[in-house]
Amino acid sequence: MTSVHLDGEIREIGKGSPLAVLVTDLPAGCAVAIIRPATQEQEKTASITVTTTAGEITLELSGREVEVLERPDKTASLALHWTDRYAAAFGPFPSDFRPERKPRLYERGDVILGCGGYNPKTSYLIFSKSHHVADHGADETGGVVGHVVSGKAVLDRWTTGDRVLKAEPVISWADTSRSFTTTDLSLVPEDGMQIVTRVEIMAQGYTLEQITTGAAESVEHMLVALHSGRFTVGRATSTHILDPKLTGTEVAAQFKRPRREGTVTVRTGGPSVGGVYIYRADVPGSPVHSVVGQVVHGIELVKLAKAGDVLFTTVVPSRIDFLGLPLPDAKKMAAERGIALSIDTDSPDRIVVSQEPGTTLDVLAERAATVTTAPFDQVIDLELDDAHAPLSCDIFRRITGLKEHDAGMMPAFFVFDDVFLFKPKIPITTKIIPENCPIAEVPAAALGITNDSRKGAGLVGVRLSANQEFGPTSEPFESTNIIGRVIDTGKLKKVKERQMVYIREVRK
Repeated sequence: MTSVHLDGEIREIGKGSPLAVLVTDLPAGCAVAIIRPATQEQEKTASITVTTTAGEITLELSGREVEVLERPDKTASLALHWTDRYAAAFGPFPSDFRPERKPRLYERGDVILGCGGYNPKTSYLIFSKSHHVADHGADETGGVVGHVVSGKAVLDRWTTGDRVLKAEPVISWADTSRSFTTTDLSLVPEDGMQIVTRVEIMAQGYTLEQITTGAAESVEHMLVALHSGRFTVGRATSTHILDPKLTGTEVAAQFKRPRREGTVTVRTGGPSVGGVYIYRADVPGSPVHSVVGQVVHGIELVKLAKAGDVLFTTVVPSRIDFLGLPLPDAKKMAAERGIALSIDTDSPDRIVVSQEPGTTLDVLAERAATVTTAPFDQVIDLELDDAHAPLSCDIFRRITGLKEHDAGMMPAFFVFDDVFLFKPKIPITTKIIPENCPIAEVPAAALGITNDSRKGAGLVGVRLSANQEFGPTSEPFESTNIIGRVIDTGKLKKVKERQMVYIREVRK
């Protein structure tokens, strides 16, 4: 028999049996981490984590030998000696450098080895709280021995009585083997091998005992991105992996904290706004990243993942989204999750078209939700053509709500003859390039969106009859992107101008 560790549990299989015997519920195409036995060694980094009574900071050391920093037991004996608007000093302790007696320029986060009264026997670790010039009794180099890379807000909280509780070197794992990720389930496991099949994430603000909603909107963005159970690695660097699935989507900046190993964030600004990140190394916090979760299982898979890998990922709690569900299904889901559901019209032939609160954490915190429904005959089913117009289909989903929910909506703008025009709200920065433009004829019931070659870019239209001259939005062919077709044309005929139309995507 071969004994292996599968997601932390010891399992035995017949000698020569393939990985497929162990991994039976992994979604197709997802990668697993393979770690051969006795293949890792500890490696100390040039960083140290200092826990104080006011919070935790991480220092990146300059490489200069300072005994009080080299000895965590000595660091842990330090207490706050003085603090002002510019700096805070911990000590005293003896040292052996020669003070220069000269003012120096320091930046916020600098860690300085200085002394009082130009006497090294009463040395201090001085943390710069702001950009300033001062003589801290340092040597000719200025005395900077490190820099605070995370937890800078703690510097402003220190006050009389604060002290260091503990100091620990930051440890990384240096892989010295051929550990890797694979989708090949015919691989034969070796005795003692570790196999990691999934990544589990605990959402920010959620515990079994308490739910806080300060990051509810950004957490919901993560839940939408990972709703399929797949984290698609679009970029892999030494510090993080990125799933770009929802890149380009605006996200609320809600919970800014240091990004430690296993931290999950969403980017709230910049070129990859909307992307979901998982960190495999400690890095400083960022004003354009909101923390939305923490990996609680599978960090090995995160660390070994490479660009192009798809990781099986689960998030706790799972998303609560009633939109697009037939009312009986919505009531069943609410009962299973312990949610009291308030319904406008309780009838089995209706579908949920809106929900309050709109985020999972808010619903769980209140243990209640209010839903608005519409009759099935007012919900129009359609198919989108991702194969020929992926960019335009993505834009359509974003502006109608189909990106986040199973049901969306758009207002009817103009109705004439057999043409129905809709005008969903579209961000001014959205670019709709020509894509899948018709050539000879537009078929009946085709769904189109006007591209940027016309002033009416973003207008959505449907034409019930075929046409060899104009597209569904009554624009020339070169200005029309065909993005799919409407299935329920009979329901479409009942649409009136200025009416809100509910839509649902049917996937092939």
